[in-house]
Amino acid sequence: MSSLRLRIEGRTFRDARNREVTLHGINVAGDAKFPSEPDQPSQIVERFFDGDNVSFLRRPFTADDAPTHFARLKKWGYNTIRYVFTWEAIEAAGPGKYDEQWIQHTIDVLRVARKYGFYIFMDPHQDVWSRFSGGSGAPMWTLYACGLDPKKFAVTQAALVQNTWPKPEEYPKMIWATNYTRMACQTIFTLFFGGKAFAPKAIIDGRNIQDYLQDHLIAACQHLAKRVKEAGDLENDVVIGWESMNEPNRGLISFSDISVIPSTQKLQKGPSPTAWQAILTGSGRACEVDTYDFGGLGPYKSGTTLIDPKGESAWLPANYDDDHYGWRRDPGWKLGECLWAQHGVWDSAADELLRKDYFLRDPRNGNEMDYEYFTNHFFMEYYRKYKKAIRHVFPGTIMLCQPPVLEIPPSIKGTEDDDPNMVFTPHYYDGITLITKKWNRVWNVDVFGVLRGKYWTPAFAIKIGETAIRNCFRDQLSAIREEGEEYMGTHPCLFSEIGIPYDMDEKHAYKTGDYSSQTAAMDANHFALEGSGAKGFTLWVYVTSNDHFWGDQWNGEDLSIYSVDDKILPTTGPATNASSSSLNASSPAYSQSQLTETSSVAPSDLKRTLTAENMKSQSVRSSADDADEPGFRAAEAYVRPTPIFTHGNIESYGFDLKTCTFNLRLTAPDPTPEGLPTEAFLPEFHFPQGNVNVEVSGGKWTISTDDSEGAAIQKFRWWHAQGEQYATIKGVKRRQGKLLNADEEDGYLDQYRERVCTIM
Repeated sequence: MSSLRLRIEGRTFRDARNREVTLHGINVAGDAKFPSEPDQPSQIVERFFDGDNVSFLRRPFTADDAPTHFARLKKWGYNTIRYVFTWEAIEAAGPGKYDEQWIQHTIDVLRVARKYGFYIFMDPHQDVWSRFSGGSGAPMWTLYACGLDPKKFAVTQAALVQNTWPKPEEYPKMIWATNYTRMACQTIFTLFFGGKAFAPKAIIDGRNIQDYLQDHLIAACQHLAKRVKEAGDLENDVVIGWESMNEPNRGLISFSDISVIPSTQKLQKGPSPTAWQAILTGSGRACEVDTYDFGGLGPYKSGTTLIDPKGESAWLPANYDDDHYGWRRDPGWKLGECLWAQHGVWDSAADELLRKDYFLRDPRNGNEMDYEYFTNHFFMEYYRKYKKAIRHVFPGTIMLCQPPVLEIPPSIKGTEDDDPNMVFTPHYYDGITLITKKWNRVWNVDVFGVLRGKYWTPAFAIKIGETAIRNCFRDQLSAIREEGEEYMGTHPCLFSEIGIPYDMDEKHAYKTGDYSSQTAAMDANHFALEGSGAKGFTLWVYVTSNDHFWGDQWNGEDLSIYSVDDKILPTTGPATNASSSSLNASSPAYSQSQLTETSSVAPSDLKRTLTAENMKSQSVRSSADDADEPGFRAAEAYVRPTPIFTHGNIESYGFDLKTCTFNLRLTAPDPTPEGLPTEAFLPEFHFPQGNVNVEVSGGKWTISTDDSEGAAIQKFRWWHAQGEQYATIKGVKRRQGKLLNADEEDGYLDQYRERVCTIM
């Protein structure tokens, strides 16, 4: 076994020579969520239900193409990759049938990544369980194992799936995420985490459906881990860790009343049935349900609609042939009838709800539950099984624990689960920008503070002005990190997902090349990361096939930092049509957020909301009518300086994009050894040779190009004394792709020092 390139010391990552390592990373890749054979992005319906005969062999890209992508990411300053793969990629053909070709392909790609010096952790990714329930992750056969018929999800609205949407280009923005609160996902996640407790009749091949699903998923991941280990040159040197399930969800577990929407359900969009209404429509009954839209202050009721499946059921019919996959379903589990009716939740003959609080108490001990209870018990029981399986293959590997998103982490501090080789890996998105697809410079909301009861009323959580918004993002990330330490113990915090939508303002940037909104939003997120005290992040996402029409090719999302329709950021110097990194008030992208009805925030208009429109099926750029070149896709904001190795401990660091100033403060235990300097990535676009000013507290420094890891990147190396040290590096300020005069515009840090922020 190779020596550890990366190890954990308390809340810090360190290399083999004891320097602090900052993980500056990216998710690779978003199109790993769907097959490559056939190429099945979520807007394609052909062969969608032929889910047993798919391959992910070219995901995230071919081994031949890998050098191009890895070199690009390396030049952009990334040293870490969250490697996205799905259970479906391993075991699509049926239970226990592993795709060895895809596994070998994965090993080949990881070997290419090794040449570029990346730290890679493996991400068994899922979104709302599976492609067939509107997301990604599990193979199609798992839905049949649960007794569900995915071909009936559309008519029953058990899941809203873009592949089966009448006009995929009109699939509503971000509605896919509401599938977590629809019948299919609520049922499957309840079975996955709590089948033994809540569905004891669900026995398949002699095991409860909970064990059947968990055992197959864990065995598939363990099989991949074994093959990676057998490769002989990847363990610890490339693959440094394994993350737990992406964005786990409780399903129905801990619902106090399934006939009402839980007060904790913050995402509602489109038809929004209660769990009880979803059970009824899933069994073919017609229901009138409330509809919601999502505005600047969250979801609001917009009307009602009738869901009428006309007798069609999302449950498999009684005559379904289980021999197709070779399993044996226990006779006590009757097909053709809702599983929850079989467990006495409701009377399917009278359509009467019998036990609205069926999921409130833990049947094993009678304890009343909430989401925190679910995390501490049902989630942690799964996590322990998964960790044991991976550690059986890689005894010393880093485990990246991801509890349910924005929920209270598990209370494991000081227990056996307080693993010194564990990382807390939360997710964070600016939900208002993500859902509305608008960057509002005027106001935003401290969502995490609201969730934790920080404010007497949500009105006080509103932050006015861009400086306050940026600080609010930073403070939310800091609070998430601190909460993780409070509940889980002292561990590094790494945000394994954070990002922005690029198709803001009705795709204005794609029509004009003006990425002002995207640059401001991306910079605000990085400002928050740098100031949060987290030890790393992996930005969502890199997608090789992103284009301006379909975005990431998945559910209408468009978060990829790369697009085939945009320019690549040049190594040095601005281009005429570079995307804006300033607050240019004349930019339509700037004025877009200013002109919304919500630009003026006062108690009298708190209920005003932004309307999130559907995607339009139309070309977003006409070469005949629009002579502007594509922009740099806000690369000015994400290609930014960052520490790589630090002799000692980082006290703070950050990059002020407006003044092009990078600050690093550290504390060193002793003078820097000659061969082990503090190193930072210094992008040439911002810091071209001959246009860099460096101020350090002492010692010697160099700026030079290093191509030792497959791609030429510029590094700042610094040999400093012990104690508190600082470095300030200034590059070239730019505005609208042009150079800024030194006194033309203050940076955010200067503005913050000069202003007094008013907090509502």
